[in-house]
Amino acid sequence: MRTVSLMLLTLLLVSLIGAPVSWWLVRLDARLSGLAWMLPAGLFLGFSSFVPTLLGNGPVDEVWSWIPSLGVTLALRIDGLSLLFALLITGIGTFIFLYAGSYLRGDPDISRFFARLTLFMGAMLGATLADDMIVLLVFWEATSLASFLLIGYRPEEAAVRRSAQQGLLVTVGGGLALLAGAILLGQAAGTLRISGIIAQAPALAAHPHATWIIALVALGAFAKSAQVPLHAWLPNAMVAPTPVSAFLHSATMVKLGVYLLARLNPVYGEHALWTWLLLCTGLATMTTAAVLALRQTDLKRVLAYSTIVSLGTLVMLLGLPHPLAGTAMAVYLLVHALYKGCLFMVAGIIDHAAGTRDTTRLRGLGRQMPLTAGIAVLAGLSMAGLPPFMGFIAKELVYEVNLRDGSWLPVAIALLSNAVMVAVAGVVTFRVFFGPAVPTPQQPHDPPPALWVGPALLAGLGLLLGLAPSLVGEFITAATQAVTGQPDQVQLSVWHGWTPMLALSGLTLALGLVFYACWDRMHRALVAREVIDDHGPDALYDRALAALQRVAAWQTERIQTGSLRRYTCTTLAVTGIAVFVALAGTGASAVPSFDGAWSLHGLVPLLLVLGTVAVLRARGFVAGIVAAGTVGFGVALTFLFNGAPDLAFTQFSVEAVAIVVLLAIAGRMAGNGRDARTLSQRHVDAVVATGFGMVATLVLFAVLETPFDPRLSDFFRSASVPEAHGRNLVNVIIVDFRALDTLGEITVLTLAAIASAAVLAGTAARRRRSQDASIPRERS
Repeated sequence: MRTVSLMLLTLLLVSLIGAPVSWWLVRLDARLSGLAWMLPAGLFLGFSSFVPTLLGNGPVDEVWSWIPSLGVTLALRIDGLSLLFALLITGIGTFIFLYAGSYLRGDPDISRFFARLTLFMGAMLGATLADDMIVLLVFWEATSLASFLLIGYRPEEAAVRRSAQQGLLVTVGGGLALLAGAILLGQAAGTLRISGIIAQAPALAAHPHATWIIALVALGAFAKSAQVPLHAWLPNAMVAPTPVSAFLHSATMVKLGVYLLARLNPVYGEHALWTWLLLCTGLATMTTAAVLALRQTDLKRVLAYSTIVSLGTLVMLLGLPHPLAGTAMAVYLLVHALYKGCLFMVAGIIDHAAGTRDTTRLRGLGRQMPLTAGIAVLAGLSMAGLPPFMGFIAKELVYEVNLRDGSWLPVAIALLSNAVMVAVAGVVTFRVFFGPAVPTPQQPHDPPPALWVGPALLAGLGLLLGLAPSLVGEFITAATQAVTGQPDQVQLSVWHGWTPMLALSGLTLALGLVFYACWDRMHRALVAREVIDDHGPDALYDRALAALQRVAAWQTERIQTGSLRRYTCTTLAVTGIAVFVALAGTGASAVPSFDGAWSLHGLVPLLLVLGTVAVLRARGFVAGIVAAGTVGFGVALTFLFNGAPDLAFTQFSVEAVAIVVLLAIAGRMAGNGRDARTLSQRHVDAVVATGFGMVATLVLFAVLETPFDPRLSDFFRSASVPEAHGRNLVNVIIVDFRALDTLGEITVLTLAAIASAAVLAGTAARRRRSQDASIPRERS
C-alpha cells in the first residue's frame, strides 16, 4: 500500500515538473509538440492503475509534513470522486495535447503554450487530489493563474487582455472568499485535512459558524464554476485558442467549483442553507444561460453558454438532498466532459477548415467534411440526451431526482434547459453540416488525424457507455459514495421501462425541436433586447471596474499629497494605534521591575534624553543630524555596557558613516535651512512622535516581561564551534546559520545602491544639460 501511495505523489510531481520540461523540449524542436500528448497519456495510465486498488481496498492516502506549525500537510487522497476527475483531466488532456500540437503547428509561441497547458493540468490534478484545505487552495489559485496565462495567450489583442483579466479577477476574488471559509472550517473542525473534516460532518453542520462557512465556500465555488451572476467571464474566455476552450470547459477549471461542492457535500448536504443556496443558484444559472445561449452565433460561445447550463445542473443536483442526486451528478459530470470536449474540438476544426465559427455563415459542410460531420453528430446526439447514448442515462437520472424531490419548479426548469440543449446540439451539428451549402471564407475539408482522433474517441465513448453502462457502474458507485458519504450501490441502465422520466425525455425532444426550428426568430428577438447588453453581468463588471478605478483615483488624491512629512506622520500614527490596540486587547504590556542599583550605566539614559532634547531643539537640518547621532552613540553605549561589544562597534560605525553621508547630502539639498513647519504642524508631529514612542516603549516592556525561551540561544552556543567553526556567535549567525538571509539583504542593498547611482547619474546629466543650454553659444 505504501508503494501505491508513493506512486500517487510521483504522478503529481511529474505533472508539475512537466511544465518546464515541455517548454524546454518544444523550444528545442517545435516538432516535439506532436509528442506532448505522451505526458498526460502516461499520467492517465498511472491513475488508471489505482482503479482496482480503489474498488478493492478503498481510498489511497499519502501525507507529507509541510508546515507543521500551522497544521498544514501535503496530504493527497484518491477516492472515487478525485480519481474520476484525475482520469478526466489526464484522459481528455491526452486528446487536447494531441489536438493542440497540430492545431498550433507553426505558432512561434507554441513552447510557451504547452508549458502553460501542462501547468494548468498539474494544478488541476493537485487541487482534485489534495486532502488538505490549504494545499487545495494553493492549487486552486494556481489554476486561476494558469488559465489567465492561457486565455491571454494573444496579449496584443485588447479583447484578449480584458477577458484574461476578467477571468482572473472573478476567480481569484472567489478564491479569497474560499480562503476565509477554509480558515473558519479548519478552526471549527480542528483540522485542515478534508477527510478529517468529513469525518466530523454532524458536528460541523451544527456548528455556529456553519452559515458563514457555507456562504464563503459557495461563493468561491460559484465564481470558479461560472454560476449566475459570476458567469460572464466564461463565455468571454472563448478568445483563447480552441484547445484551451476544450480543456477548460470539458474536464478542468470550470468544474473545480463543482468538485469542491461535491467534496463538502457529505458535511453540509443536509443543511438548509446549503440546499437552498445551491438549488436556487443552480436553477437561476440554468435558466439564464439557456436564454443567453439563444442570443449567440459564434460556435464556441454557443457551446460556452451550454456549458454554463450544465454547470448549473450539477450545482442544482448537489443542492438536492436525495441520495440519487450524487449518482446523477457523477454520471452527468462524466457525460458532459465527453461530448463537450468533442464538440469544442469540432468547433476548432470547423474554424480551421472553413475560416469562420459564425453559425449564420455555415451550412452543408458535411459534403466536404463527412468525417467531422459524423463525429459531431455522435457527440450532438449524446448532448441532446437521445438513446442509446450515455447522455440519455444522465438526463433520465436528472429527471428522476427532481421528480422524487417532489417540487415542480426544478422539473420545469430542467425541462426547458434540456430542450435548449437539444436545440444547441442541433445548431452546432445538423445546422452546420447538413442542408444547402453556403460559401465560406476557406474551402472546407476534413482535418488530419491528429485533429479528429481525440473527438472521435470521445464521441465513441459516449455511445459505448450508453450501450454498456455497466463498464463504469462500479466506478460511478465509488464516486457517488464520495459525494453522498453513503455506501449506495449504483445500477445504470439505458432502459427503465415506461416511466415518467421517459415521458419527460420525449417532451424534451419535442420542445427542443421546436426551439431548433424557431432558433433564428428567438435569436433576433433576444438580440434586440439591448437591456441584456446594457445591464447584464458583463456590463456590470465593466462598471464595477470603472468605479473601482475612480475610488482608487479619489483615494490616491486624498492620501498622496506629495508631503513626505504627512506620509511619515500618517504611517507612524496608524502603526502606533494598531499596535496599542493589539497590546491593550492582549494585556501584554507591563512595566518591568528594576533593582534600583546606580552605576555608570545610569548615565546612558541621561545621554539619550539629552540627545533627544537636542534633536527637538535643533533649528536646522545639520544640527538635527548631529543631535540624532548623539542618540545613536548612546544606543551603542547601551550595547557595550550590556555585553555586546560587536553590536556596539557596529552601531558606532553605522552612526559615524550615517552622519558623514547625511551631512554631505544636506549640503546639497534645497531645504537644508531652518525648519519651515508651522507651529500647528509641530504640535501635531510632537503628539504623533510622543505617542509612537510610548507605544514602542510598551512593546519593549511586553518583550521584557515575556519569559525568555533559551532553546535557540542554547543551540547557537552549542553548534557554533563544531558546525560553523567560529566562537563569535553574532558573526556565525550572520554568515553561517542565516547565510541566505544575509545574502538576500546584501542583494537588496546592492540593487538599491545601483538604483541610487543611476538616479544620481541621471540627475547630474540633466543638470549638466540644463547648464549647457543656459550658456549662450558663440556665433561663428
